Amino acid sequence: MNTIDRDAERSAIPLLDQVANPQELRQLPESTLRQLADELRAETINAVSVTGGHLGAGLGVVELTVALHYVFDTPADRLIWDVGHQAYPHKILTGRRDRIRTLRQGGGLSGFTKRAESEYDPFGAAHSSTSISAGLGMSVARDLKGESHNVICVIGDGAMSAGMAYEAMNNAGARDARLIVILNDNDMSIAPPTGALSNYLARTTSSGTYLHLRDIAKQLAKQLPKKWERRAARIEEMSRTYLSGGALFEELGFFYVGPIDGHDLERLLPVLKNVRDTKQGPILLHVVTQKGKGYKPAESSADKYHGVVRFDVVTGAQDKPKAKAPAYTRVFGESLITEAHKDERIVGITAAMPDGTGIDLFAREFPKRAFDVGIAEQHAVTFAAGLAADGMKPFVAIYSTFLQRAYDQIVHDVAIQKLPVRFAIDRAGLVGADGPTHAGSFDIAYLGCLPGMTIMAAADEAELRHMVATAAAFGDGPIAFRYPRGEGTGVSLPAEGSPLKIGKGRILREGSTVALLSLGARLGECLLAADQLAAMGLPTTVVDARFAKPLDNDLIRQLARNHEVLITIEEGSVGGFGAQVMQYLSDQGLLDRGLKMRSMVLPDVFMDHDKPEAMYCKAELNCSGIVRKVQSVLVSDGAYLSEGLTA
Repeated sequence: MNTIDRDAERSAIPLLDQVANPQELRQLPESTLRQLADELRAETINAVSVTGGHLGAGLGVVELTVALHYVFDTPADRLIWDVGHQAYPHKILTGRRDRIRTLRQGGGLSGFTKRAESEYDPFGAAHSSTSISAGLGMSVARDLKGESHNVICVIGDGAMSAGMAYEAMNNAGARDARLIVILNDNDMSIAPPTGALSNYLARTTSSGTYLHLRDIAKQLAKQLPKKWERRAARIEEMSRTYLSGGALFEELGFFYVGPIDGHDLERLLPVLKNVRDTKQGPILLHVVTQKGKGYKPAESSADKYHGVVRFDVVTGAQDKPKAKAPAYTRVFGESLITEAHKDERIVGITAAMPDGTGIDLFAREFPKRAFDVGIAEQHAVTFAAGLAADGMKPFVAIYSTFLQRAYDQIVHDVAIQKLPVRFAIDRAGLVGADGPTHAGSFDIAYLGCLPGMTIMAAADEAELRHMVATAAAFGDGPIAFRYPRGEGTGVSLPAEGSPLKIGKGRILREGSTVALLSLGARLGECLLAADQLAAMGLPTTVVDARFAKPLDNDLIRQLARNHEVLITIEEGSVGGFGAQVMQYLSDQGLLDRGLKMRSMVLPDVFMDHDKPEAMYCKAELNCSGIVRKVQSVLVSDGAYLSEGLTA
């Protein structure tokens, strides 16, 4: 076969099939990158149509992903994707294409960047606004070790609304660190590109010639009287940042370049090369992209197909199964609306997650009483504390995993001052495909240790409605209520909630041998387990604790005195509800009377993503796991060694 025939055969093979990693990508002519980007976009769409996941953000950075891996020497150059949900194209280009249809599936690829998954993921991320801090750390480590590679942070998709990003930029600017930050502006542009002139200015101001001349001008200005030096510096800054919107970043110590069209490879590549070859100070490159780019259903969607389930590529129709029961998030939103109609002091607060928390429903009904503060959980909590201090009734709706970011504010600004801030904690427990970064594992433990904190956990959607009413009526310090992701159990919902008696549980079934004390949404599994245990000759009491704090001490004493086995069950980590119950029983001397007490919690590991039911099975927080736990307690004690109770 001659050279012409070989070239013709190679050209018939899709470019993406010829590129297994960035090293091979960098062997391609620049003229082929447009075709590669188109193929990469199609592959991303096709893969996510099978797995579900985050789509819009990844489609917006296809060209940027190709350009970054083409220009920079990854993985030697460190490429950090903020949040990580825009990194699907990055995963395809970095040796993981053969597994891309396992995204977010049990045993498959993570939906975010993950250090253990690839050398091309230098930093794991699933919470936003961490990239610049991590990148600065890597750049300092590089300099201390005498190395010379580049560190590039790609941040956007709302992540620049978080204070942590600016804290990092302020530190990087003060250090004059050699760091590259790419602002992926994919929603409301800080400043829109202005056509050919904007692209020309971006390319010119990033060039080595311009930077060299700018440095000469600075040196000359220093020879002038101080007042003229200051004027010269100001003129240079204004000429570069006035039209482009980069003055803020310049004040933080970054050299600002942009904005440029992030989908135009002919403009993007030379600018990235200039930025790569610049060896001075921190640089911010402002790239404007379109979320959902290249897929019309995503482009026309209000959220640009931010997160999707499986869908039809041709029509864009998502394969959403018909709900059998209302989602907990919707029940919360509707319940809050009901309470707000009765009390004009009620306000709703979210941190950039109005749809995910149900505050969007509240905002449609009460637009002036709903507040989205951006990705700023710390601010959200202290903002709520200020509202509470002045007589309002704030409900702060934040995922359990994101509320971790505001812990100091919960302690210092809310709990110490005993302010009645209401915390609506969504995504409590395991969350499935989003994995350990989004699991609500720790809130019972980290809130339960705070004096004066009241904590509730909803066993079903009707209980959640009552807990919203309880929080609305409560005024004696902070109060939190947690509830899981997904659909409720299908119980009948009351028209409106009724305030619960603080610190009191409820008995659903009575037995004489085993007591199952459940906190939260594992109650249904406890009832199923009780049926199996009863069939084994072990009459079982089932209790919904409702409150993790304060405990129902009278009820716990009753269970301890009247049962041989007491098991607590919760969707939380070690150190939570079970630890509180055991502490109380120990203090009361009730553990000294032969009571066999055990606590069932989430395993003391970070559990990888999978279907929720599979994760709870692995955690043994299901019916069969509860039955096995009771059996193991009784068998280890030497009692009930019947055939039905063999461990």
